[in-house]
Order: sequence, then C-alpha cells, then structure tokens
Amino acid sequence: MMTAQKPKLFVLDTNVLMHDPTALYRFQEHNIYLTMTVLEEMDQHKRGMSEVARNVRQVNRIIDDMMAQNRDLDIKQGLPLEQIVSTSANGSSGRLFFETEAHTPRLPDSLPGSKNDNTILGTVIALHDEWDCDIILVSKDINLRIKASVLGIQAEDYTNDKVMDDVDLLFTGSLELPEEFWDAHSKDIHSWQRDGKTYYEITGEDTVDWYPNQFIFMQDNFDGIVRDKDGNTCVIEVIKNYMTERHAVWGIKARNREQNFAFNLLMDPEIDFVSLSGTAGTGKTLLTLAAALAQTMDDKRYQEIIMTRVTVPVGEDIGFLPGTEEEKMSPWMGALMDNLEVLVGNDKNDSWEKQATTDLVRHRIKISSMNFMRGRTFLNKFIILDEAQNLTSKQIKTLITRAGPGTKVVCLGNIGQIDTPYLTETTSGLTYIVERFKDWEHSGHITLRRGERSRLADHATQIL
Repeated sequence: MMTAQKPKLFVLDTNVLMHDPTALYRFQEHNIYLTMTVLEEMDQHKRGMSEVARNVRQVNRIIDDMMAQNRDLDIKQGLPLEQIVSTSANGSSGRLFFETEAHTPRLPDSLPGSKNDNTILGTVIALHDEWDCDIILVSKDINLRIKASVLGIQAEDYTNDKVMDDVDLLFTGSLELPEEFWDAHSKDIHSWQRDGKTYYEITGEDTVDWYPNQFIFMQDNFDGIVRDKDGNTCVIEVIKNYMTERHAVWGIKARNREQNFAFNLLMDPEIDFVSLSGTAGTGKTLLTLAAALAQTMDDKRYQEIIMTRVTVPVGEDIGFLPGTEEEKMSPWMGALMDNLEVLVGNDKNDSWEKQATTDLVRHRIKISSMNFMRGRTFLNKFIILDEAQNLTSKQIKTLITRAGPGTKVVCLGNIGQIDTPYLTETTSGLTYIVERFKDWEHSGHITLRRGERSRLADHATQIL
C-alpha cells in the first residue's frame, strides 16, 4: 500500500517573488514560508516604475488579499492558498507561513549573521527543528544556493518559468528534407499555381510535426513554407527569392538561405509576429530595418517604425542621461544608427542627398523606452523589440499585447548573450515567445546561423 507523500516546505528567497509575483501558487500541494528578511527586502524594492517594483507591489497585494479573506484564522497556522487559486495555472492547495518568531541563527562564524542571505540561511536551519518534513530553499541567487549546499541545506533554483530543459531543442523555424523525400511522397503530392505562386499539398506522417510558416527546404533545389496544416496534410508554398537584385528590399539582398527565409516572414502582410534569433553579425537588425522601411516608406503599409530595447549595460553604467525620452534612448540604439548608415547609403553618392534621405528616414522611426509602453495601443505600426533575450516572459507579454490592428511586431535577439540577472537561455522571454507562438498561423520564426558582418567578426564568433 502506497502512503501519501508529506507536503514539503519551500522557503522562498526575495528574488523569486521579484522574478515571478505568482510564484506563491506554483508549488501545488506544498507549503510556502516567507521570512521577515524577505518581507523587509520587498519593502525596500516596492517603489518606482521598474518591473521589479511592479512585481513586488503585486506580491504585496496578493498577500494583503489573502490576509483580508482569512481574518478569523490564526496567521501562525498559515494562510490557505487555494481560496484564490483561480490566478494560478498549476493550482495550489498548500498554505503560506510567515516567520512570526525570531530564530537564533546557528551559522558558522565564517558567515556573518548581519547579511540578509545569511539570516535566511540561519532561519532555514532553525526550521529543521520545528518542521517534520523536507525543507527546501528556493532562490535565483546561485551564490546563495552554493552556501546553502555547503551548510547541508537543500536548495533549488526556481524553474517554473523554464520553457524547456535543453535550449538545443528550441524551434529553429526551418527543416531540411532528406534527399529521398520527393520520391517517397510522389503519390501523395498535388501541385498547382495561383496568382503566380506555386503550391504543393503533401500528405503523410512526415508532416505531423510541421508548424505553420515553418520553412521546408532541400539543399540544392527547393525552398518552401508551410502555409496550411490539417492533421498530416500540409500545403507548401514556394517562397520568393530575395537573394536576387530584382527582389532586393530597400537595396538589401539576402546573402544566405536563412536571411532569405527571414525576408519572406518580414515582408508577408499576413504574418503579424516575427521572431529572429542568431549570433552577432547574422543580419537580424539590418534585415528587419530594410523590411520595415520598404513597407513604411514605399508600400505605405505601416505609418511609422517604433524601435525599443531593454536598457541593460554590458559594462559599468554611465549614469544619468539628459534630454527627452528619444534622446535618452539614443545611446542604446547604436545598432539602429549603424544599420541606417548602410541602408540610406546604398545608392546615395551625393552627401546632400544622403543627408536628406537620412533625415526623412529618421522622421519615420520613433525610438521608445519600454518603461513608457505599458498601457499604450499601437495602430498600423512596425514595432521592433531589440535584445529580446534580456526580457522576462512577463515583460515580453506586456509589450506584444500593445499591438493594435494593422501592427506587426518583430522580436530580435541572441539567447547566447543574456545580460539580465536571473535569466537563462531556457527562461528568457525570447525562448518563451518562440515556443508559444510556433503553432499560430500568423507568426513565424527563423534562427539565423551564418554571420555576414566580416571575416574578423565571423572568426571571433567561432573561436571566442
């Protein structure tokens, strides 16, 4: 006869709640414990307009609502979590406990008790004398987890927001067909032409794992995109070749297969959301800007281009930046300026003509800060979210849901270059959005693999 497993006690570090304000509901039937140190740290971070401050205020409101609904209960017995379980995707039936009495830390002399992290460790050690269950410290802080393990405390990372176990499994947006594919499916293929485009309908088990707007190719003679999918039947459209001068976009030609795939997504009015990932120099920003300018300036499909990115410095912060919102964001938009020089200088030999074109183009491009995009609705805009790998899943949801009718959103990033604390390749907002959108018929993704910046940059990417 199997016995029911005892609920565990999870002691949450402050950074877990700062990272995910709904973390209180992510531990199913297990109990949660918050120390006074954690509550004090949250109080210190509740002010301001940052994402961390908003998350802290949301946690405070959740706890305040729980206390209001359980005024008759002894808080020492814990607050039931299931009463407002509707906000949780996983469902929680545990209880929330607080540190109501001071614990005497039993830490080695090498760990001073005045530090908040060490105070939390001391509380966890003391809890082992009070609770007859597994006690687990949950923290996004690697160093705290290391110290906990040294002291014999079970510690874990908060992984509820982890999109996948291995980033190598991330959807790439393209699939190479084996050489014998056409021969094996010759009896199941129907082809036709419509509006100057060629289509193939393919039926078979090989198509079960294909996704809408996924690119299907063979090395030498075929490049197509999945336009419709119904069970194991797919309709494939032969894509446009943007590697020729005839189909150049704002003077830019695709230099490899993946860039050609990217242009097909960026120039398609039926695709509302595009994500491009790849290392430095693969052309993410240049291709996107070229497509944005062609559809804004020439086709008049969009009214203007809005570009934004998360402001995470690589080195030491340079401090306060004067000026308007756009002027403050300009130092963060070096990639935009570099690529504009390429785009406006493609066929402009006269310096006056080049300057006039540059001024005209910049007039149609707005640089916005993410801090001021909450609550807005963008109509008929081409929105570019650069450095999307540094966004959390909540932040990227907030930004994409700003899109109104006629707006296209493009997310750019390199998941191998994450600068935001507590984010990893498997928890990045870019990874999250690629996986969540791959089934939608109005979205597309492609991973750019080949660098086209320079031989120096390509060599550095490979060996450094």
